Amino acid sequence: MLEMNQLKPHLASFYQLPTLELAKRLLGSILIKETAEGTAAGLIVETEAYMGTIDQAAHSFNHKRTNRTEIMFGPPGYAYTYQMHTHCLFNVVSGPVEQPEAVLIRAVEPVFNTPLIEERRSKIKKVVDRTNGPGKLTKALGITMGDYGHELTSAPLLIAKGLNDQPEISTGPRIGIPNAGEATNYPWRFWITGNAYVSKMR
Repeated sequence: MLEMNQLKPHLASFYQLPTLELAKRLLGSILIKETAEGTAAGLIVETEAYMGTIDQAAHSFNHKRTNRTEIMFGPPGYAYTYQMHTHCLFNVVSGPVEQPEAVLIRAVEPVFNTPLIEERRSKIKKVVDRTNGPGKLTKALGITMGDYGHELTSAPLLIAKGLNDQPEISTGPRIGIPNAGEATNYPWRFWITGNAYVSKMR
């Protein structure tokens, strides 16, 4: 059983890693969210890197700066949440100031307070389907649009170092961006090899 007091949040300096490296290093880390209902956490098992102004799939492509993307132009290590249909998606801001990049957290494996996760996702009978997608994991952990702009080094939303060594990593194209030109096929999705909670290609 994972104990919260075993975990140490990543320092702000961790998020200064180059975006593609950060997307890999986040694998095996623990995503933690505290809410009034309790604290829940998941092992990060899948990420996608978005390389800002040069990446046609990124919200900040070609220096697009809006109220939504403003947080991406600031320092790394902050939460970039955005709404897609009925889902809230959670990203880690990366890249230097004015270099608006981010890492999407695509899937987690529940590791703490699974009863709370089960309660939130009770309509989903297959356990792995409760957190194996970016909109699923936010519902399971209680991450909302209210977390936009939060620094990820402290509660209520933070990412902690994992307890194990860096896992074996697989790489492939990102999911769900068919209209992004050549960026559609960039191999900027990373996942823990063989993990059952990695999202499935549709």
